Amino acid sequence: MVRELGLGGSERQLTEITRTLDTRRFAPCVGCFRGDGLRAAELRAAGVPVAVFPVRSLLRPSTFGAARELGRYLHQNGIRLVHTFDVPSNLFAVPVARAFGAPVVLASQRAYRDLTPGIHRRLLRLTDRIADGIVVNCEAMRRHLIEDEGVPGSRIQVCPNGIDTKIFFARERAPRTQRVIGVVCALRPEKGVATLLRAFALVRERFDHARLCIVGDGPERRQLESLAAELGLGQTCRFEPATDRVAERLEDVDIFVLPSLSEALSNSLMEAMACGCAVIASRTGGNVELAVPEETGLLFEPGNANDLAVKISRLVENQPLRMRLAANGARRIREEYSLESATARMAAIYEGYLGNPGSPRAGSASGRHDAGVTSAARCRPSITQSL
Repeated sequence: MVRELGLGGSERQLTEITRTLDTRRFAPCVGCFRGDGLRAAELRAAGVPVAVFPVRSLLRPSTFGAARELGRYLHQNGIRLVHTFDVPSNLFAVPVARAFGAPVVLASQRAYRDLTPGIHRRLLRLTDRIADGIVVNCEAMRRHLIEDEGVPGSRIQVCPNGIDTKIFFARERAPRTQRVIGVVCALRPEKGVATLLRAFALVRERFDHARLCIVGDGPERRQLESLAAELGLGQTCRFEPATDRVAERLEDVDIFVLPSLSEALSNSLMEAMACGCAVIASRTGGNVELAVPEETGLLFEPGNANDLAVKISRLVENQPLRMRLAANGARRIREEYSLESATARMAAIYEGYLGNPGSPRAGSASGRHDAGVTSAARCRPSITQSL
């Protein structure tokens, strides 16, 4: 279950895992608060039921009606496992599923909880105790829950994101005179795109053939456009709207920069690596698990434009290093973070909690390269179903 089914990373992971679960073992369905959006259409086209429980605010009286509706849905469809995928669905569906007797209830944590302050963070600590387990997408999130939230490590499953390598793969690139630095992300404060703009202004002083492309939408877009104008970037920096054709946009990017101030395991960073971009990422969260310095990428200190400018300049002028990092990164995603491995890992987690013979019992910490995501599950004689 997830709040909505638009372009977000969690929504993409839920959709792709749900569509690729083995239908001989699982009968997947997806629950959400809003039933429109790109991912909803993809799920319905794949024959996956999408159930809408209209929650607009946890404080509205109508939320109680949505809770009863969800409870009826669980019983009518024989749901055996419910897995919530983001903060809103954690707060709503974890207690509802537990109250209506769902045999297994799982939550997810896919971002640092500094981004969820106040009462919502305190409520998440309650759902941590109500749920049977919590699925995280990187080792950094596992440590965060243990060290900062007091969650026992035995109750956490590490399930990294998976990338569809049939869509995201390194294509042959035509030679060009310009060197394109790019990012694809939501334009929110925690993404740190202002740091990238300031770093690029320094890079451009040395390399007049460098160009910057920022793909995405969000509340910071106008501020960032204003900052680009203040820095005098002019035609060397362009902003493009969010798109579902990300792989095509990445074909034009030589150096992908993820300047996040806070990050778990970034789909954008993984997609860029898979597509053969040399990557630079801030030294935070799951970024350090993907961009291994001098092997699969470079790291810089979050918020430090000077440090980032040095790293970008190094890749602009050092083609052999740029090509080596790009090739290593693409191979790593292909071998260790594929959608197939993610789906297999999530299926094992589901079956482990449901107690199927031969499956790993949930709570046993998985290795950093096991992968997956979820939703809710109904069992046919031995079939599970994801919500």
